[in-house]
Amino acid sequence: MSEIAREAGVDRSTLYRRFPTREDLLSAVHQAKLDDAARALDEARPDTAPFAIAVHRFVENTVAVGRRWPVDLRVLLADSSHRNRHEELTNRVGDLVDRGVRSGAIRSDLPTNWARDVLITLLNLATHNYEDLPPGPSADLITDAFIQATGNKP
Repeated sequence: MSEIAREAGVDRSTLYRRFPTREDLLSAVHQAKLDDAARALDEARPDTAPFAIAVHRFVENTVAVGRRWPVDLRVLLADSSHRNRHEELTNRVGDLVDRGVRSGAIRSDLPTNWARDVLITLLNLATHNYEDLPPGPSADLITDAFIQATGNKP
């Protein structure tokens, strides 16, 4: 907590007034990440933008969120309210992918949630393993790889 207070430019007493425990601070960080992730998905316009553009925007926005809030997902998911919010967001990504299936951009013969999980795995890979690659180029690579791996061949 001392290190966090120092990095935030406040004294420890100020930090402890706002977040009495480490768990309170972690919960606030997790909530902020989930709020940013929801905004990133909303800004991608998953229901109205052309499918590939929505995927690209979602990935670009979400890579930025993941790098801004580098939290341990296992710790975030240990809290039931955060886990439920994370599941809601994952389901919304599934809805975007389902839209791709309905439009013919994504193969319909894939196992349930396969394409969604491929997209999320590629997103996590770029966010955490290729931090030197900016969000835009990451989104270019991921969108292309995702469509190549799961899309209908011309």
